[in-house]
Amino acid sequence: MADSSLHTILGSTGNIGTSLAKDLSAFTDNVRLVSRNPKTIMGNEELVKADLLIEEDVDKAIAGSGTVYLVTGITYKIKIWREQWPIIMENVIKACIRHNAKLVFFDNMYCYDPSHVGHLTEETPVNPQSKKGKVRAQIAQMILDKVQSGQLTAMIVRAADFYGPDAKLSFLHEAVINRMKAGKTAQWMYDGNRKHSFTYIPDASHATSVLVQHESAWNQVWHLPTSKRYPTVQEVVNILAKEMGVKPKLSILPAFMVSILALFIPLLSEVKDLRYQLDQDYCFDSSKIEKAFGLKAIELEKGLKKCL
Repeated sequence: MADSSLHTILGSTGNIGTSLAKDLSAFTDNVRLVSRNPKTIMGNEELVKADLLIEEDVDKAIAGSGTVYLVTGITYKIKIWREQWPIIMENVIKACIRHNAKLVFFDNMYCYDPSHVGHLTEETPVNPQSKKGKVRAQIAQMILDKVQSGQLTAMIVRAADFYGPDAKLSFLHEAVINRMKAGKTAQWMYDGNRKHSFTYIPDASHATSVLVQHESAWNQVWHLPTSKRYPTVQEVVNILAKEMGVKPKLSILPAFMVSILALFIPLLSEVKDLRYQLDQDYCFDSSKIEKAFGLKAIELEKGLKKCL
């Protein structure tokens, strides 16, 4: 193997953690998987139980690492995000600096200025208006501050909404793909005819595993490969329906219904904060990584077919 240093994945049981462990096997056989209940993926990883909210756990999990990947997810509630994300990030940054490990933070696009959602690049202004976006901006800046001071070598990689085979906690997977597979009508919120970016999970993890091999990739932000097809959700339903041989039915929950249902369904009140991603065109541009390393997204039709 070309890389003998230890690669540690914090949040190894999620979509990206699981996929990343597979991709790293092309470069190294020295991988440590960290979560509250880690499970082997390729069969040869070191498993470490840790709670990322506990500084001592994080320090032990990162000790000896050459590269650390923070890909964990936490409960999708703003109260929990405000309380836990800064603690997790502080613990991880401290441990990486103490053990001289490089850090990769797997981020989303919430921190960007919503007025630019129609064309998001790495240069888009960080000016979040949503509650969750402000948390993401805060923790990303914690990394950037340490990079700027020369204390930490890191990169922030960002992706659009996930999709992929057996994706967990993916709105597209749960509301559209799984419902159609079950013979039900696909569902979406606000508008089904707005352009929307979707990042294929294997593309995201593969690109991350490649980026860390290049010294030139560190200490900057990267958008992971995402199709420039920018389909509407109705187009996604049409593609899936054609493949499945069914009618392309899509049910849209309008804004007034989202507001009413949010009174009874806590998750919808969380989603309301990010309405701007659903009721206008949302186009995530990954040209930078394509030009620099030739990493491109899978064709939308092929990616959706794999989900079936």
